[in-house]
Amino acid sequence: MRKIYNSIWLLALTLLFTGCDDKLDLEPRQEISAGTAISTGENVKNILIGVYNETAQDDSYGGYLQLMADLYGFTDQATWGGTFQQPRQVFNKSIFVDNSFVRDLWLNGYEAINQANLVLDYADLVDEEEREIVMGEAYFLRALNYFDLNRFFSSPDNSLGVPLTLDGITDYSQNLEIERAPADQVYTQVVSDLEKAIQFLPASNGIFADQYSAQALLARVQLHLGNYEAARDAADGVIENSGHSLTGMYSEAFNNDEDSSEDVFAFQVTSQDGENLLVVHYADQSNGGRGGDVTVNEEYLNMFGDSDDRGSFFYTSAQNGGTLTSKYTNQFGNIPLIRLAEMYLIRAEANERLGTDVGATPLEDVNVVRERANAGLLSEVTLDDILRERELELMFEGFLIFDYTRTGRSVGEIPADSPRLSFPIPQREIDANPLLVPNPGYGS
Repeated sequence: MRKIYNSIWLLALTLLFTGCDDKLDLEPRQEISAGTAISTGENVKNILIGVYNETAQDDSYGGYLQLMADLYGFTDQATWGGTFQQPRQVFNKSIFVDNSFVRDLWLNGYEAINQANLVLDYADLVDEEEREIVMGEAYFLRALNYFDLNRFFSSPDNSLGVPLTLDGITDYSQNLEIERAPADQVYTQVVSDLEKAIQFLPASNGIFADQYSAQALLARVQLHLGNYEAARDAADGVIENSGHSLTGMYSEAFNNDEDSSEDVFAFQVTSQDGENLLVVHYADQSNGGRGGDVTVNEEYLNMFGDSDDRGSFFYTSAQNGGTLTSKYTNQFGNIPLIRLAEMYLIRAEANERLGTDVGATPLEDVNVVRERANAGLLSEVTLDDILRERELELMFEGFLIFDYTRTGRSVGEIPADSPRLSFPIPQREIDANPLLVPNPGYGS
């Protein structure tokens, strides 16, 4: 999505700064006031495009966020063999406070949040017939960024989350120091934003977030929080009402130039600009990557049955001879953020934990996902089976560390509540804001 939004954003900026008949009336660019920059509804909509662009930057959902979530959870499933030290620290669960990947994840997240706040602050400038859609998209994007920032950076006991600010910043000369909010408070805001997004967004919205994008993200959030009834009902709503369907074959869900039938929300990529960081680190050179920085181990391959298409969705790197996932072989393919398969597995897990069968039984939902992959159908299912199915279906898509920590499972020998499984607050932020308390194990 970064690539398409990048083009739209550049066009918007061009229009914004060339729309005046008398160029001598323009204020110096570095001194443009908030009133000038945000003076019309069109300008507010341009800022919204900027939120999409910032959210989909390479350091965030353009690849590094998903990559780091899986590297953090890998034990014997896969190995980081690349030369970059920043992801190696994440893979080793020994992260330095000056890790630039972690730093930029924080920076991009807050830049997107600030822009979303500005959109909401000035939404009354947008024409009434468009206003709620603009607000709904801003609420969705703010919730997305806050949710993952909070998941990565919260303290192990969840007493401290990330700083929470709901006002857009236009004057950077003011005191911007803000302390960390309780993690629960941040998650409460995420849920509130998504509920508003569901209310404001239409059922269909092109490549942009729609009502079901927000409802699907809400299902993910509620599952993470252990609110299983809410997670079940949100996932059920997406499955039953969104019009999305699983692709006919597992392979068809990936490497697409346009959204597939099961993409509830995906980041759009084109050949116009930039690169897909997931391809860069997961693919070999013939497919636009570095040769396979992440190689898949036999321990993971052995989890699949003989007939399971997902177990053969790999190839051998011509550079290092390692086994690579086939999920990222099109350097200009879209990046699925929310697939319908995840919704089936959320509904299955929530129903299993609650002893209910809303929409379908847990067994039926798991078998829907397995049948698409030509995996053998199960005759019964347990919670462990469902969690295993998530690992088979969703690996390399940014779920692994969160699935382990939210269910209290150790990552190798590291307990789920270990300080080693919380990102450090970046040293840059600690230096700039004395109100920020470091996470345990990363200094005082």
